[in-house]
Amino acid sequence: MANVLVLKSSILGEYSSSTKLIDGMVDQLGRDNFIIERDLAAHPVPVLDGELATGLRGAKNPTQKQQDALALSDQLINEIQASDTLVIAAPMYNFSIPTQLKNWFDFIARAGVTFAYTEQGPQGLLTGKKAIIVTTRGGIHKDTENDHVVGYLKTVLSFVGITDIEFVYSEALAMGDEPAKASMEQAAKDLLGLVS
Repeated sequence: MANVLVLKSSILGEYSSSTKLIDGMVDQLGRDNFIIERDLAAHPVPVLDGELATGLRGAKNPTQKQQDALALSDQLINEIQASDTLVIAAPMYNFSIPTQLKNWFDFIARAGVTFAYTEQGPQGLLTGKKAIIVTTRGGIHKDTENDHVVGYLKTVLSFVGITDIEFVYSEALAMGDEPAKASMEQAAKDLLGLVS
């Protein structure tokens, strides 16, 4: 049995292609896996500001807001630590990831907890895990200079120690019904092949 953390980040609800792909995967995995699901759009992580950043770094006399933020950060990190595989929905919005997913990264990237500064540079502490990124796009951006999703996710995941990273692409979703259908069907097969 594998422990899987599923992160959804689309703001489109029932119209979301990335959510459809993730939900199809979860249905296929069934009872053979222990799955934690977190919908970052339905239950958003707060936007990091100065007060919250100070709280996550260990404020001496934390406010209630800082205490709540630290408790949430601990919970999010515990979910990663309990998982063997992360399946992350990362639709492309204006050439980048959704704000909701960026907020999650801001809450889990903590010095001394998920990464450490060493004489050799930063060292990720969330090792031995795999990440599968499901990225959906209206156009075709794979392997182009417009694809800032892949580079950012590789950088931030590697920073916290997750270097085994696979990408599942579903593109051309706004370029007609036939290309969209074919792309979704192929992405669903690719995703299931990586998690089963």
